[in-house]
Amino acid sequence: MSENIMRYKDYVARVEYSPEDRCFVGRVLGTRDVIGFHGESVAELERDFRETMEFYFDTCRKEGKEPDRPYSGKLVLRLSPELHRQIALASETRGKSINDIILDTLRESDVVRTAGRSVRKTSAKGRKEKAPA
Repeated sequence: MSENIMRYKDYVARVEYSPEDRCFVGRVLGTRDVIGFHGESVAELERDFRETMEFYFDTCRKEGKEPDRPYSGKLVLRLSPELHRQIALASETRGKSINDIILDTLRESDVVRTAGRSVRKTSAKGRKEKAPA
């Protein structure tokens, strides 16, 4: 199976090709709600992704609930006391908050930069756009 990433609004989905079903199958990542879609062609996959998400948003509105957001922006880390101390010292010596030190480090990380390049955005008109690097 090959793997690809698509984006619609603030939602990211992983897409795989299913040889058994002879179609692309996608699943939205980072939500408690299970949101899936599929298509036999890339165009059909993109259309079904958009329609599925809009159906999800409409259903949430009708039920009076907020759509599940992929991420809140809050992340809890468990660190060793020594690493925590090192980060706190770096924070104090640089005059930055611990949060800013960690954010700067993550932004500079090859893992984060590489992941950002592989994410493709599907616009409302179905065109694929490369995410900014």
